[in-house]
Amino acid sequence: MHAQDVQQKINFMKKIIIIFLAFFLDRITKIYLINLQESGIDIDFYINSFLNFYLVWNTGIGFGLIALEASIYYHILTFVIIIVNLGLIYFLIKSKGIRGYFIALVIGGSLGNLTDRIYYYAVPDFIDLHINNYHWFIFNVADIFITVGIIGLMLIEVLKKEVVTENV
Repeated sequence: MHAQDVQQKINFMKKIIIIFLAFFLDRITKIYLINLQESGIDIDFYINSFLNFYLVWNTGIGFGLIALEASIYYHILTFVIIIVNLGLIYFLIKSKGIRGYFIALVIGGSLGNLTDRIYYYAVPDFIDLHINNYHWFIFNVADIFITVGIIGLMLIEVLKKEVVTENV
């Protein structure tokens, strides 16, 4: 086995570890808060002047967009999310460099939210960022991983375009 093959396998395993870490960090936080709520504790915690934990159930996609009842449309959207995840796994396998690590973050977060969609028919969101009375969308740990992954992928593309433009 060549050193390059060994390095590729090590890099792929790192990406798999990132997926599992993102997935399990998301699951642990959600399960902890759901268990607190089921034991009778109201999930409305004041953390500081700009952060609260407030548990809501999201039937839509990221940040509550396209919220749907558990109907045929909900199931179609869930199926589309599964197809997107399969596409991401394909791109992960084909990826090289840092791009694969950002894709792994997106997959790990997406699998966390997909698990909730299938099990609960909704995704528990609980991180409430706000300034005074202006509140951002309530989100969860999986959404953080997805967002960081997507921003990283966008930055790679923007920086790649700048390099191409400079070389012309």
